[in-house]
Amino acid sequence: MTTPLTATRVFFAFPRLSDPSRHRDYNEWHQLDHRPENLALPGVVHGDRWVRSPDCRTAGTGDGWLRDVDYMAMYWFAEPAKQSIRQWKELGDTTLQQGRRPDLRWTARPLMGIFQPVRGYVHPRVRISAAALPFRPHTGIQVLVSEVEDAGGAEAEALFDWYDRVRIPRMLELPGVAGVWSFRSEAVTVEGADGSLKPLSGSTIRVTLAYLDADPLGVAAELAAREPGWTAAEPPPDLACGERVLLSGPLRTIQPWQWDWFDQQDSRDEVGFDGPRARE
Repeated sequence: MTTPLTATRVFFAFPRLSDPSRHRDYNEWHQLDHRPENLALPGVVHGDRWVRSPDCRTAGTGDGWLRDVDYMAMYWFAEPAKQSIRQWKELGDTTLQQGRRPDLRWTARPLMGIFQPVRGYVHPRVRISAAALPFRPHTGIQVLVSEVEDAGGAEAEALFDWYDRVRIPRMLELPGVAGVWSFRSEAVTVEGADGSLKPLSGSTIRVTLAYLDADPLGVAAELAAREPGWTAAEPPPDLACGERVLLSGPLRTIQPWQWDWFDQQDSRDEVGFDGPRARE
């Protein structure tokens, strides 16, 4: 049986809605149709989804492909991963042919693809394994997504060593952090200037995902307060290869039928100088 500790492939997607009035439609489709079908596949070990709500967006940063994303989705695949991924893709094609992919009309995924797990870490207080961590109930995540040039070189190795020895252990000391998983990209597509998707080449995407059991905004604030001290005491290596942060900040776990994060924002968007207007 495959667990997150023995899985060799996962999928990440970072959806962005082109129509702000569709957030409830998107969540109804994903949580009540798309996700249950995916989790029913024998080749899917686990799946999760999180929202970058307006308050989370304010508490974090986004750049490049991930500047304006609204959600983050993830699936762990059972071994043999190649077979599981093939069945998973077949399900996506089947539901499209059945007319059950309304998201394609108003959702973009500027970065998505297959990743490899690197390492799992768990705080001793939670007393579970890294394999069980993704299944443990959580309030949200603190995520860092970065693009690293020449990720197979000596300079990149020094950066990954710093993450393993300094940044991730310090994150585990934060109140509300239950554990962390890290990942590296294998085959991902990114959005081009014309909106089309193209394979990413010449660099690697790294994802560091901390599972939280406290208020995500509170954890993000504590991280912002402490991180300058970590980097001053033991700075990350100064790399010629470069690391560009694409997304950093908290996201909330999505609960069934609790999809009102953007409602107030949508209401503000509908009020102009002439007062409220009807949705088109």
